[in-house]
Amino acid sequence: MAHWITEAPDHRDVADFVPGPGIARLDQPRVDLGLLRSALTEVLQRVDYDDTNGKWGFGVLPVTRRPGTGGRAPVDLSGRFWIRPDDSYVEIRREDLVDEAGYTELFPEFAGTYIEEVVDLLRMEVGIGRVRINLKEPFNANSWHRDPEPRLHVPIHTNPGCLFVVNHHCTHLPADGSVYFTDTRGYHTALNGGDTPRVHLVAAITG
Repeated sequence: MAHWITEAPDHRDVADFVPGPGIARLDQPRVDLGLLRSALTEVLQRVDYDDTNGKWGFGVLPVTRRPGTGGRAPVDLSGRFWIRPDDSYVEIRREDLVDEAGYTELFPEFAGTYIEEVVDLLRMEVGIGRVRINLKEPFNANSWHRDPEPRLHVPIHTNPGCLFVVNHHCTHLPADGSVYFTDTRGYHTALNGGDTPRVHLVAAITG
């Protein structure tokens, strides 16, 4: 143990992005973070987050929906995932499977905003389904779970205490105009250990 305590860990890069298995930064597209933040502020004057988990401090603002629906049913805001919730280590399935490819319609509150442009940019790169803006309050973490599909993340507001973990790889996703691929088919979580809210635009990948 002596050789472990001789030198303290280097913490200078913990606020940087470190790629690893299941997490990568795309070279393209790039987004204008200032315009994205301004567009979100504008939209939040007309519509607010759904606090689907109540006391858990996790808000969802859906951006796309299935045509002919209100787009804010429980299946629109969450959806199928797998979790190992207790000391039995047994994996169980929760919630309904989502037809991601059906989410083709933009909510009218986003029409003509820069957020619509970002959605179009992402669609030029890959097939996407649900697009949501996810809010995570300070000192809060998601469950440790896996999803049916990978996701794209565009950080809008963050802080150095916000971390994303896929299986055994953990890193910070800076809000710098980048788009990040996260392979959420692996076990993963997001946490906010900072003093300010974490807000990401998240798009499910359909192929």
